[in-house]
Amino acid sequence: MIKLIGVAIVILGFALKLDNIAIILVAGFATGLVGGMDLVAILQTIGSSFVANRGMCIFIIIMLVTGTLERNGLREMAAKLIGKIKNATAGMVIGAYGVLRLILGAFNVSLGGTAGFVRPVVMPMATGAIETKHGEPNEDHLEEIKGMSAGMENTTWFFGQVLFIGGSGALLVQSTLKGLGYETNLVDLAKVEIPVAIFALVVASVLYYLKDKRLSKTLYGQKK
Repeated sequence: MIKLIGVAIVILGFALKLDNIAIILVAGFATGLVGGMDLVAILQTIGSSFVANRGMCIFIIIMLVTGTLERNGLREMAAKLIGKIKNATAGMVIGAYGVLRLILGAFNVSLGGTAGFVRPVVMPMATGAIETKHGEPNEDHLEEIKGMSAGMENTTWFFGQVLFIGGSGALLVQSTLKGLGYETNLVDLAKVEIPVAIFALVVASVLYYLKDKRLSKTLYGQKK
């Protein structure tokens, strides 16, 4: 049981809201020492794991770029841009983003996900649409828009990535089907996925458009 001390350190550290990186490093060193590893072996393990999974650290660069752009007015510019489009609604903005996200997902292009693109770009644009049409946004409306924006991101990326031949999503589906006794060609898999992805996009877009329209009517009444 003592070898699970790393888990306890992580839980305790997160509960106390301490620095995340420091918590993970302390947990890693503690687990290694309890497991009988010396300091050099622990450092070698951490180093080799980092090199083997260095691709996972790309998100750090995206976060730095996004943070720099936000500090220089990215959110404000996005809101002003959508404010210039007549009759634009938050639901339309989310639907338009879904189309873009699905197309880029088909080419395995990531925009940074919810944290890297939805929050700093899509949300300000949706908020700008609300402000143009209704004035000061209702807090409940904004909370719902957050959920819809993240939902569109998840839906389009989930189905879009399978359209990319050789992508992790397509390979996962192929390997799963193979385990069930079905040999599947990646090209054929992408062809089958196209109407599924389009259907998912249409359903999500219509759902979020209608939900935004209902929220606007409920929260703002006839206010223009």
